[in-house]
Order: sequence, then structure tokens, then C-alpha cells
Amino acid sequence: STNPDMQYAISSKTFIFDHVADKSYIVLTPFLTTNDDPEKIYDSAISEAEKLYQLAKSAENINLTDIPQPQIAGSPKCSIDQDEYMNMVEIAKEHIINGDIFQVVLSRKYSFPYNEKPVILYHRLRNINPSPYMYLFKFKELSIVGASPETLLTVHNRKIIINPIAGTCPRGQNEVEDKKYAEKMICDEKERAEHTMLVDLGRNDVRMVSKPGTVDVEELMSVIKYSHVQHIESTVTGILRDECDQFDATRATFPAGTLSGAPKIRAMEIIDELEKSSRGVYGGGVGYYSWNGDADFAIVIRTVVIDGNIATVQAGAGIVADSIPENEYIETERKMGAMLQTIGADTL
Repeated sequence: STNPDMQYAISSKTFIFDHVADKSYIVLTPFLTTNDDPEKIYDSAISEAEKLYQLAKSAENINLTDIPQPQIAGSPKCSIDQDEYMNMVEIAKEHIINGDIFQVVLSRKYSFPYNEKPVILYHRLRNINPSPYMYLFKFKELSIVGASPETLLTVHNRKIIINPIAGTCPRGQNEVEDKKYAEKMICDEKERAEHTMLVDLGRNDVRMVSKPGTVDVEELMSVIKYSHVQHIESTVTGILRDECDQFDATRATFPAGTLSGAPKIRAMEIIDELEKSSRGVYGGGVGYYSWNGDADFAIVIRTVVIDGNIATVQAGAGIVADSIPENEYIETERKMGAMLQTIGADTL
């Protein structure tokens, strides 16, 4: 496998597309040594920026084509079938009853042969499942293509923001059905209790690096619609302490409680015991750190990982004391729905 635990890059040339403002930016980051002439470095950067600008302008002449329909994926390989997953849920519930944990997120995945270009998958995903975070990271043999709804961490002007998502129901065939499903979810005591627990965990994470009295739940239990599912979402914020930066904020919030459980460390130990293989990038984060102290990372969910010619999709469900194993299995299938559809495997 070419799937590393962690991968960072420092970009010297960056195109930034602001989809909200409908603007593009070219950012150059020259690196100077003690022997460099700053004026020459500056002139060189301006020259490079002009070349990149002309390159961007040339894109105006590109003839856009329709996104091709997904090719039917080969035979899927499931890491954990329904019976195995339901048994995992029962074991997790025993841990909860014994007082080891309050909640744990157990995941499963599908793998398929895949030969399309990752960028085609990215464009198709933008159409099928538009989300707050859309990304394509392409390395040598590894590509990460995702449409994540959930923020792992945002730091902007020293304000830290996370948005726990816990609680899932299907989309309806129309607005009336949507509302019916959403009302049932938001009134479900199990869903509310699980969400409240994870909001509290998020508050504790944010509090570790925030000034006293600044931690706030700005939004609590809103229902947000996506292409295949609806979620309960909240927003937790705080103001970073003077001695803390975006890296401290990452350390405090990673991994997200919504992808691990509570308490985090014991939940991760149980995940390691029950899941058959390592998660790789699933449940981790993709994003950026800025030179000005800002940061923005999405949790890696609703994502296709392409390793060589094998594509993998993965999803989990939060297990609590009154979880019904079959329902949790169905939730993982629903969450993978949009990803499976993008690679022509949505009939599973």
C-alpha cells in the first residue's frame, strides 16, 4: 500500500479559487537563504506570477465536455459483512454496559477495481454530492477524492471552530418526506443523547486551547440536508489562548470524537480491536495551515481513496447502549451511498 499515516507539503506556487466570491488568487511563497538578494527574489516571484496568470487565462479557451457516466465497477470486496458488523456492535455495547466507554464509532468499507482518472471522479462527486468540503489530493499512486460535510478544525483570526455531526436519517422522495424523516431523527432520544455527548466532547477539546470563558456552542442540533442523508449538526467555538497556535488546536481536537468515540483513547483501542484493518486516511483530516495562523481541515468522510487501481469507500456509525445492530449497519450503507454511486456501484 502507498497509503501513509501522514503527508504534508509546503507549496511554493498556489492557485486559490474562492467559489463564494467567484475570484481566483495566485500565491507564491519564495524561500530565502542568507545569501539571497531579496529584490531579485521578489522580481523572480512577480515574473513567475505573470506566467501563472497567463496559464490561468489560457483556460478560458478550453472546451468543456460532459462528465462521463461511471463505468460499472468490478466485483466489490467488503471488509466486514452485515453479520460481522452486527456482532461488532454487540461487543461494543458490552463495553458500554461495562463502563469502558460511552460511545464508539465502528466502520466498514468496500473496495473495487478502478481505472478512471481521479479528476473525473471529483467532478462527478461535485454533481452528485455537493458538500462544504470538496477535495482532490493526488500523490504518486494515491489519490483522495472527497465530499466531506464535517469540519475537523477551522482557525480564523484566532477563533477555533469545530462542527460535530452525529445523527443520520435518509432523504425523502420529496420535501414532505424529508421533513418527516428529519422530525423523527431530531425527536429520537438516542440520537439527541449521542449528539449531546459528542458536543460536550467537542467543547472539552476546544476548551484545552481556548481562553477561559470563550468556549461557546453557537449552533445546536440543526438538521442539514445532503444528497443521500440528513444530519444533526452543531457548531462549537472558542478563542485561542495567547500561547497557542493552529498546531496546538489540531493536537487538541484530533481525531474528532465523532469518528472515534468517548472517551477518545479507550474508544480508539476498541476500534483497533474490532476493525479488521487500519483506517488509513478515513476519519483523519485533509486541509491546510496558513502562514497567518489560520487553518481549515475537513474530517475525511464521504471519501474515495484510490490506491493504484483499487478504490475504497468507508463509513461508520456511532454505537451507544441502545443501538440496534441492523440499524447501525444500514446507516453505514447509507453514508457510503453517494460514493458508491460515483463509481457505478450504487446498486449494492
